[in-house]
Amino acid sequence: MENIDYKYLTFSKFHGAGNDFIMVNCFKKHFLMTESQICLLCDRRTGIGADGLILLLPSSEHDFKMTYYNSDGREGSFCGNGGRCITAFANNCGIQCHTHTFEAVDGIHHYNVKKMSEKEFMASISMKDVDSYKSNDNTLIVDTGSPHYVTMVHDLKNFDVFNEGAKIRYDKNISTDGVNVDFMEVIDNKYNIRTYERGVENETLACGTGTTAAAIAASLWFGGNDIDINTVLCKLNVKFKREGDKFKDIVLTGPATFVFDGFYIFAN
Repeated sequence: MENIDYKYLTFSKFHGAGNDFIMVNCFKKHFLMTESQICLLCDRRTGIGADGLILLLPSSEHDFKMTYYNSDGREGSFCGNGGRCITAFANNCGIQCHTHTFEAVDGIHHYNVKKMSEKEFMASISMKDVDSYKSNDNTLIVDTGSPHYVTMVHDLKNFDVFNEGAKIRYDKNISTDGVNVDFMEVIDNKYNIRTYERGVENETLACGTGTTAAAIAASLWFGGNDIDINTVLCKLNVKFKREGDKFKDIVLTGPATFVFDGFYIFAN
């Protein structure tokens, strides 16, 4: 594989329920880029604009490997919507589905992706089992591939996600490394969430690991194992098997949308 210090970059843009990503096919070229270059690409005013950047890499035992960078330029923990989107991107790149599995920072994920139209895909991925968490009547701290703090609120539509989320995200009493924050409201037996994401340091329109965390919270507080979660733009589904306090065979399903292809030239 050729090592390339990128002066220009060919990419695709995808989003999963509004959670948007720059996708780079690295099957033939090894990726070398600085944190500042990744920040520039993800900047919504001076770059392409995205919540993160994802590399599609070859794998010796699986269909591909996924590496995710937050918009702050740092390699991040697992991104659920990014995981769904990379299955659609791999499909567009003609990557063969031999095992229907891919590697990520938190382990191996099974996937299923179906192309619905020229731009739309329906993508499902397996998530890591959950057998350790802290919960009370209205908060849950859990790692679903990324660490999350889920809490119930009222009037979610008008809730100050940015400021309240930042307080919890940086609270060292909750996590020394910081945590993603999901605010959930239940209206007419429907679960609605908004998320403040660590690494983006702002609200994102959706979060796959956050949706999974919210579904686990909903199961703990209200019951169920096939749970729809309404994000800002659309609905995601989480299914799992619950064995006492353990959650297994978790599957996250929702739309993955191709936005555009592009070619970015870095300034000298």
